[in-house]
Amino acid sequence: MNTGSNCLKQLIRLVAAMAVLCTTHAWAQDTYPSRPITLINPWAAGSSTDIMARAVAEQLYKQLGQSVVVTSRDGGSGVIGMTVLMQAPADGLTLAFTPMTPVTIQPHHLKDLKLSPDTIQPVCGITENILGISVRADSPFKTLTDLIAAGKSKSLSYGSPGPNSAPFLAVDDLARHQKLDVVHIPFKGDAASIQELLAGRLDFATSIAASAAPQVKAGTVRLLAVASERRHPGFAEVPTLREFGIDVTQLSFAGWFAPKGTPPQILAKLDAACAMAVKSDAVKEAAQKSNQILAYQPLPQWDKRVHDEFQKQGAAYRAAGGVRQ
Repeated sequence: MNTGSNCLKQLIRLVAAMAVLCTTHAWAQDTYPSRPITLINPWAAGSSTDIMARAVAEQLYKQLGQSVVVTSRDGGSGVIGMTVLMQAPADGLTLAFTPMTPVTIQPHHLKDLKLSPDTIQPVCGITENILGISVRADSPFKTLTDLIAAGKSKSLSYGSPGPNSAPFLAVDDLARHQKLDVVHIPFKGDAASIQELLAGRLDFATSIAASAAPQVKAGTVRLLAVASERRHPGFAEVPTLREFGIDVTQLSFAGWFAPKGTPPQILAKLDAACAMAVKSDAVKEAAQKSNQILAYQPLPQWDKRVHDEFQKQGAAYRAAGGVRQ
């Protein structure tokens, strides 16, 4: 009889403890975020990524009621900032906004890099970055056909936002496809390569089209082609590489990421806030002014895209013989 009574008491204590644990866990989720959020921009300050990160951060503050501090941790084509994110506590208080590049491309090129869709948690997709190839307005290359013809007869120099960045891979694929003689000069971000292009020290540049937009609109730079599946709506007259009969496409989408292990309830709350932010007039206005394309993808879709792109880039790297750099 005493044994049964003791068992009953133990059962009651266990149920009570579980109830307290569940209540405490639920309370912790309901009060998220309890402190300001840090949003890492793994690219240069003032870049198109930085502009969108700050616009979305302001809306995140309105949705969650905590300030969101954007901090630039650029370098290594996004690797430095995303490594900082990977090592941060999985409490939803440290996030990053970046193109997929450091998670889907760089791990295949850099030995011992631990970044991957299995070590970083995709949260939501926010923009599509259409990649472009541009020259100075006074360049002898009036069209992409002119540039290709020149690249088959002499060496051309070009700048990109960094080794193994998506813009670099677009031109690397183009050069392989068309057997061009090109010399790659990497920079820290789009702005630096575009400035070198304007200074006359590069034959052409490859970047996010939005990064070159101010110069294109000012008439100092000419956009020759884009490497995406569709034309940039802000530059509808500029064809895709495929429209030139060149089977080269390089997609680039950007979104939020969190440390792996972030609780599902927090991820759901962030995804919901992300959806509301992208719909806001302020973010739409920021996208329009900076020539960026909003393309919200909820967590399941964004997570799948990042994983699929990781597999695709790995296959492309192996097909190229593992010699890209």
